[in-house]
Amino acid sequence: MAPWIDAFLPTFGLIGLGAFLRARVLRDGAVWAGLETLTFWVLLPALLVHAIAGAPIAALPVAPILAVVWTGLLAGTALSLLVARITGADRPAMTSLVQGGIRFNTYMALGIASGLFGQQGLAIGGVVAGLIVTGVQAILAVVFVVSEGGRPSPLRIAVQTLKNPLLLGCLVGFAVSALGGLPPGIGPLFRTLGQASLALGLLCVGAGLVLESLREKPGMQVLTAGLKLVAMPALTLALGSVFGLDGTTLAVVVLIMGMPTATTAYVMARVLGGDARLMAAIITLQHLIAIATLPAWAAYLAR
Repeated sequence: MAPWIDAFLPTFGLIGLGAFLRARVLRDGAVWAGLETLTFWVLLPALLVHAIAGAPIAALPVAPILAVVWTGLLAGTALSLLVARITGADRPAMTSLVQGGIRFNTYMALGIASGLFGQQGLAIGGVVAGLIVTGVQAILAVVFVVSEGGRPSPLRIAVQTLKNPLLLGCLVGFAVSALGGLPPGIGPLFRTLGQASLALGLLCVGAGLVLESLREKPGMQVLTAGLKLVAMPALTLALGSVFGLDGTTLAVVVLIMGMPTATTAYVMARVLGGDARLMAAIITLQHLIAIATLPAWAAYLAR
């Protein structure tokens, strides 16, 4: 029981504390914007570099993980588009539904993977995160371009994908791992930066939740939450069996694919012409429901 409490209570506790601080103590949005920028561009990439650089990459089934993750993301995209069609979503709402259906909260994913499975879970989580980020960024680049009536350019998709700091952190981690790991002094530095990323990142997640947004298109919210938190991990579990994943690796992949969507999806929706209000609602509802679904999936996988 203790490992479960150690994994989930700090994660959701920090999210709740972030919501409280945003509402009662640190009400200046500029403060949280600065923390989000620091975490997204510096601290979390450092965590990914450190986690992957120290992972036994050669011993991990990277090819099956890649097959499971990318197949699941393509299926999730198709199901999100189906939800958009069923609910009569317009173009901005459709892009937000896709984000809600396939993106995941990296801070929660790595925090829970580390809490449940220790350093091994963190290392596997870093590898999985890198593979998911690559697929998600490529898919979203296509979705936003096509939704505007344009034709997706492979070069534009590649450039937009490679600009993501999380992906860059994963690529650096893979390269450093192949070279034998981080040198003395640098390893502890990146470990310290990474430890700060999870706490600050989860506080920012809580600060970004907007309860008032839950009145926005509730039908779309509920369907997308069911897709992301129930259907996606179930599909991933089935795909994992097909491609031969098992044990801790399978558990980490399923849990990460069952994470609520990324809070940065709101920024992308606002900047690229998505439905930002709906995106805020989807983010908030999914994080509230995940309080129940993530421990349930963890309990099922433990059996």
